[in-house]
Formats: sequence, structure tokens, C-alpha cells
Amino acid sequence: MNLNNLQPAAGSVKTRKRIGRGPGSGMGGTSTRGHKGAKSRSGYSKKIGFEGGQMPLQRRLPKFGFKNINRVEFKAINISLLEELAKANNLTKVDINTLIEAGYVSNNQKVKILGNGSLSIKLDVEAHAFSKSAEDAIVALGGTVVKL
Repeated sequence: MNLNNLQPAAGSVKTRKRIGRGPGSGMGGTSTRGHKGAKSRSGYSKKIGFEGGQMPLQRRLPKFGFKNINRVEFKAINISLLEELAKANNLTKVDINTLIEAGYVSNNQKVKILGNGSLSIKLDVEAHAFSKSAEDAIVALGGTVVKL
């Protein structure tokens, strides 16, 4: 096999339908567009969601809720995960960079520490936000909490 004798598999390539090339082609005249109406004209394009005059789906369904443009999205990290990370790497301080290197967050995400699980070692933790239970659990063992 060489580059000069490569060809597609049989039946995989179809010839293009050539519309509007005279009556002999079988697709002359109205060029498969039918008679009159918007769809037969040049420049026609239907609106997104148009259903031929039927009430479109986006108008049939009720409106609900809203998107708060000022919402701050946090990546949730539990204190049990912090303990695993600290024990595995012999850490006394866990900050954003530690979590990024471990692959738990990306460098543009904000981090919130949640109080799920238990903590048994003293840790100094830096994050953008803390839940009340997480903050209490860290401080109870003599650790510190730093909000960025």
C-alpha cells in the first residue's frame, strides 16, 4: 500500500446533490424547494426554536427561578480530606497551593472548608471560607484558621 493508491472504502463517499442545474438533472425548476412561501425564497432562515407556528416549547413551559450574577462559587473541601492529605504528606499547614498540587482544586477556584468528617491532628488551614463546624473543629485542636 502506498500513498498514491489510497482510496476511501466502497460506498462511503456519496456524490453531492447538485440542485438547480436544469430540467435534465431532475432537480431544476423549483430546485426541490416547492412552490412559493418563505422557505422557497433566498435568504430564508427560521428562528431558533420555531415550530411552524405552533406555540414553541420555550413559551409553553413556565418561567421559574433566576440566576444571581453576584454568586460566588466555592469548591467544597471536607476536614476529613484535609486530615488524609496532611497525614500522607506530613503537613502541619494546609493552604490553597497544597490543595492545587494535590489536584483537589484548580488555581482559579475559591475554596470553602466544610466540617464533614473528623479531625485528629493540629492543622493551620488557609482558605477563602470556612463553615462554622469546620472552624470549630480546627480551633478545638489548637490549629489556626486564616481566611483569604
